Amino acid sequence: MSALAALLLASCTTIDIETGFLPDVSIHDQIIDQSEDRFTEIEPLLISDEIKAMIDGHVSRFDTQVEKVRKLQDILYNEEFLHIQYDDTNTYTAIETFSARRGNCVGVMNLYIGMARYIELDANFQTVRVQPSWDRRGDLLVLSEHINATGRFSGSRHYIVDFTPEIALQQLTSRVISDQAGRALYFNNLGVEALLANDLNEALVYFKNALFLNSELAIAWNNIGTVYGRLGNNVFAEYSYKMAFSADDRSATAINNLAKFYARNGDDSTAAQYRRAIEQFNNRNPYYHFAQGALAFEDSDLQSAQRSFERALRLKREEPDFYVALAQVHIRLGDIEEAERLNQSAEELIVKNAEIYRPSTDKMRIINRDSVLRNYMPGISIEFN
Repeated sequence: MSALAALLLASCTTIDIETGFLPDVSIHDQIIDQSEDRFTEIEPLLISDEIKAMIDGHVSRFDTQVEKVRKLQDILYNEEFLHIQYDDTNTYTAIETFSARRGNCVGVMNLYIGMARYIELDANFQTVRVQPSWDRRGDLLVLSEHINATGRFSGSRHYIVDFTPEIALQQLTSRVISDQAGRALYFNNLGVEALLANDLNEALVYFKNALFLNSELAIAWNNIGTVYGRLGNNVFAEYSYKMAFSADDRSATAINNLAKFYARNGDDSTAAQYRRAIEQFNNRNPYYHFAQGALAFEDSDLQSAQRSFERALRLKREEPDFYVALAQVHIRLGDIEEAERLNQSAEELIVKNAEIYRPSTDKMRIINRDSVLRNYMPGISIEFN
């Protein structure tokens, strides 16, 4: 356990900047201005009698836990049952996902967890950080979280189920969250959808509810800051962005938003300070060097690609994608022996580490921490920011 903790700490890249931020009770209470959940009538995990009947017709009470998990996969994804398709345009409850036969990660995991608990399987939400993306200028484009579901069979054995096209997830960043935290993400997503539709008032209501449920939800603070900025409330916008960074000191989006906020308001000195903090964050982030290496490799600049991939590996040794990328460089350089060694290192990490996600057509994997990882399936991000 202590070795894993050390790896987790080593892989965290924080942003070094002193914001001088202290929570203001008056502003805080005006933003989270409710004393109860405003949407108690919405139950994302609730399943209907129709869903229960489908489960009862396919899953036996005599099935083992593993058989139950596999049969739920059949119900969700096989053509003879629901044949759920990925759709990132709407966030649904379990019942809505069942009716629509489509959904995003949050909606499908709502349905999965509701179904799993009906047949007495342990099932919980789990978040995993997505590998961030940069453009050619080195500006951060995406830094978000993905959600899937996990449950324990017994002892050291557990399963992970996922639903998405393939994306790359940051290794050793998975975290089981409570139902209330999952519910907060659900309302955050509804807020994002309202924001994209330019319905700022509705977005505000949803983000407030998300923050009432989880006042440490950095992505919701980021998003509500965007709404306040569009509404012209600079005090609340600045406060919200600073709350986002206070809740998560790896939130490059929050710092980037603050840089833009100060630039728009004529405070060029403070804006420059925040931009420098982002640059420093990028340079210490292994995924930044990985992204730079990928750009160099695409341009056939093998020396630069090799330097970037090696820097990424020095910063984070437990990421198999880095080994595979560096192996591709050595293949192009004609050093097949080194390429094989690097690929072997990647494979050893995959079978050794239960938190590794690899591309696969499977949507479920069963993990025994005492042996090896059985199946691999990545997920796609719900881009909250």
